[in-house]
Amino acid sequence: MDMKNNHKNEEIDKPKQSDEFSNVEFKPMTNEELNEKKPARRNRRQATEEELSNPLHGVKLAQILERLVEHYGWEYLGDRVNIRCFMYNPTMKSSLGFLRRTPWAREHVEDVYLDMLEER
Repeated sequence: MDMKNNHKNEEIDKPKQSDEFSNVEFKPMTNEELNEKKPARRNRRQATEEELSNPLHGVKLAQILERLVEHYGWEYLGDRVNIRCFMYNPTMKSSLGFLRRTPWAREHVEDVYLDMLEER
């Protein structure tokens, strides 16, 4: 019985691994130090004049859809772009998911958006 107790005491007396690191001070690295270890990714190229003149440049699909719904409403979009997510129980989430997966539908929505911009 004494051997068992003695063995347990040895385990208790050993410092835990977390105790070993508790005396060490943690110093967060500065951005400069992090950049020295991992250089920043390559610089992005500047947008061309053609890209900058495109009305869709820099506009996210969610922004396009929000503006269309605000301007026309779901019913008009359902008539203009014949997709189920505009006609039956339309939500932004379901519509964005479908448009991201379906290039032809996205192109139709972008065309409607461009038409809306020309009207203004």
